[in-house]
Amino acid sequence: MGKERALIGAIVLAAGMSKRMGKPKLLLPLSGKAVICHTLENVTKCSFSSIQLITGQYDVEIREKLNKFPSIEINYNPDFSQGMSTSLKHGIRQMDGEVDAVVIFLADQPLVSNNVVQSLIEAYLSKNRNEILIIRPSYQGDLGHPVLIDKSVFHEFYTITGDIGGKHILKKFKSQTKIVHFRNRYWGKDIDTPEDLIEIGKYLKER
Repeated sequence: MGKERALIGAIVLAAGMSKRMGKPKLLLPLSGKAVICHTLENVTKCSFSSIQLITGQYDVEIREKLNKFPSIEINYNPDFSQGMSTSLKHGIRQMDGEVDAVVIFLADQPLVSNNVVQSLIEAYLSKNRNEILIIRPSYQGDLGHPVLIDKSVFHEFYTITGDIGGKHILKKFKSQTKIVHFRNRYWGKDIDTPEDLIEIGKYLKER
């Protein structure tokens, strides 16, 4: 299958323990709805072949928020306490053999624009498969998420451990990575602290 007919799935990582926030941040209210609902509304605007939401400690509470998202498949990661790597592996396993690439989202980034996602996909489709395997966004010079990963890289995720995610994989394939640049830093901003939540709330009110 050529890239022009590629099947692209989405993995949304929502198994974090919110240690820095001190409470389940994905369930906190933001402009009238939970943080995770903002994220999933943005993800579901894109034409993915399938969407996997990887949950952990707050699986039950998150499921209660998702009645409006019937297209999303929820997968509980029983090893969530061992770090982000376990959620990445869990999500990749669900997609392996089913898609040509995945876009990996962080559930605590409620402002990711459809422009970002479509730009990553277009960059992927425009390159030969052996030239570009990873597409990353940069927001005012800072690399961030979501990240598009070609299926030829999937096997690398089965070896990662701990809470560092896929950083060493991104480093390993740096020469086969394309960076797409964006000016709006809020599109890539995640929520780790109460101050982050307040800042994003103000941005939503003002835009």
